[in-house]
Amino acid sequence: MRRRTGFGVLIVAGLVLAGCTAEPGGTTAPSGPAGTSPTAVTTSAASPTPATTPTAGSAPTPTPSPSSAKPSAKPNPISVQALIEKKYDGRALRLGRQIGSTSEYKRYLVSYRGDGLRLTGVMNVPTGKGPFPVLVLNHGYIDPDIYVAGQGFAREQDYLARRGFVVLHIDYRNHAGSDNDRNADYELRLGYAIDAVNAVKAVKSSKLPFLDKDRVGMMGRSMGGNVTMNALVAQPGLVDAAVLYATTSSLAAENWRQFNRDGDDQRTNRRIARTYGLPEDNPDFWLAASPRPYLGRISSPVLLHHGTADDTCPPRWARSVTRALKSARKDVTLRWYEGQGHRMEGAAFARSIDRTADFFSDNLR
Repeated sequence: MRRRTGFGVLIVAGLVLAGCTAEPGGTTAPSGPAGTSPTAVTTSAASPTPATTPTAGSAPTPTPSPSSAKPSAKPNPISVQALIEKKYDGRALRLGRQIGSTSEYKRYLVSYRGDGLRLTGVMNVPTGKGPFPVLVLNHGYIDPDIYVAGQGFAREQDYLARRGFVVLHIDYRNHAGSDNDRNADYELRLGYAIDAVNAVKAVKSSKLPFLDKDRVGMMGRSMGGNVTMNALVAQPGLVDAAVLYATTSSLAAENWRQFNRDGDDQRTNRRIARTYGLPEDNPDFWLAASPRPYLGRISSPVLLHHGTADDTCPPRWARSVTRALKSARKDVTLRWYEGQGHRMEGAAFARSIDRTADFFSDNLR
C-alpha cells in the first residue's frame, strides 16, 4: 500500500473544489452578535418510525426503511448496507510532533490505524489536565493532490479547542500522510466514512489521558456532512451528537450529478458506467449507496447549519435530511442563515459556531 510522504505544512487556502470550500481563515475566535435571525426546525427524540426512501432524484415518499429488513445475501460492497455490516477496527491513536500552540491549546500531528490503513490528522488539545470531550471533524472536498494535513475547518478547529474540546481533524485515505486507496473515488468515497468511524474507535480505545472517551461528537462540512451521515447510520450510537455544516445531499445520485458528472475525472465516470451504471441506468444501486434510506438508524441528536443562498449545496438538501429525520422522530434541528452562501462569513458564522459549541456542550455528557 503506497503512502503519501510527509504531513506537509498546514496551509489555509481559499478553494472551491468539487462542491466544497477549503477553509481559509486565521486563528481568531469569532465574536460579536449574529447578523441574521435564523429559524429552527426541532423535534424531540422518540421511538423510530420508518425513514423516508425516495427514488433517486425525486421527492421522498414514506416507505419501510431498509434498515428494518434483514438482507438475504451479502450486500454490494459499494453500499451503505456494507458499511452497516462491516467490522471496524480503529486503533493505535498516536500523537506526533507538536506543530503549533496558543495560550489555550497545543496542536499536534496524529495518526491512527483502521481498515488496513494508516491514517493521519491534526489534533488540538486544550491547555490543562482534562480529560476533555472530543470532536472528530470530517472536512469537505479538497483535491487530495494539494491537500495537507488538517486543511479545512480552520476557524472551527481553533474556536472549538478554545471552548475546551479536543478537536481531531482527520485526513481521509489518499489525503496528506494517510495511506492511499486507488478505488476511493470509484467506490463513491464511502471509504471516507470508514475512516471517520475508525477515528472514533481509535479515540475510544486510546490510552491518552486527556481524552474523555465517554464524550465524543462528530462534525462534517459539505462532503464531510455526507461522510458524517454515513458514519452515523453505519454505527448508531457511535457519537453522542453530530453537526452538519452546508451538507451535500443524502442521495448519492444527486451528489454525482452536481459535482462529478461533468468533472475532470471522466475515466472514473466511465468505469462507474461500465460496472454498475450511472444513476439513470441503475437507480437502485445509487439509492443503496446513499444514507437517505437509512437515516432512521441515527440515534444521536443532529444539528444542521445551512445558508439560504448556498448554490453549491442547495438548501433543499438540508431540508430533505431534516424531513427524513423528523419522519423517523429523531432529535434534529435545522438552522438557516439568511443570505449566506456555502461558506458562512462574519456574524453569521460566529452565531453558527457558538450554537455548535453549545450544542455539543449540552449533549456530550
